[in-house]
Amino acid sequence: MSAQLIYDLIPLGAIIRFSDGTPRPPDRHRKKLAAWEHRNSGGRLIRKQAERRVGNTVIGATITLHVGDYGGGGVVVLRVHRTLSVDSDLRFVVTERPRVGAVRVLSRPGGDAELVYLASSRADAECWLQSHGYPDAVLDEVTADAPAADDMEGRTAA
Repeated sequence: MSAQLIYDLIPLGAIIRFSDGTPRPPDRHRKKLAAWEHRNSGGRLIRKQAERRVGNTVIGATITLHVGDYGGGGVVVLRVHRTLSVDSDLRFVVTERPRVGAVRVLSRPGGDAELVYLASSRADAECWLQSHGYPDAVLDEVTADAPAADDMEGRTAA
């Protein structure tokens, strides 16, 4: 599926894999392997940003994936996000959708919100919010009403 379909149909919190379709190079080719891994990876969908205008420049719609956290001893030192244009030539696959009943903790209200935590329940989300500083956070429960884009990939929606 395309990045535009991810933007249009897939809910925040889904796990997405993307690929350019090329085969993985051998481990001994470190630079080629690093370049391949840059175009063949995945993450959790945390943000969808609509097309916007800055001065005379139009910035196209984008999706942002949370690729990973790095640190040690329970302290996150570096959080890696990957923002991709909906015009990207990469191919995308949804490997996991957020479970019905889970609660998304969004950074702020509105269409520009970013997923900061995916809780298993409302109680878990409220507990997480008490220990993290997001004063404008919004809780959004995952329902079964989300569009079923999995049918487009030849699978039935879970």
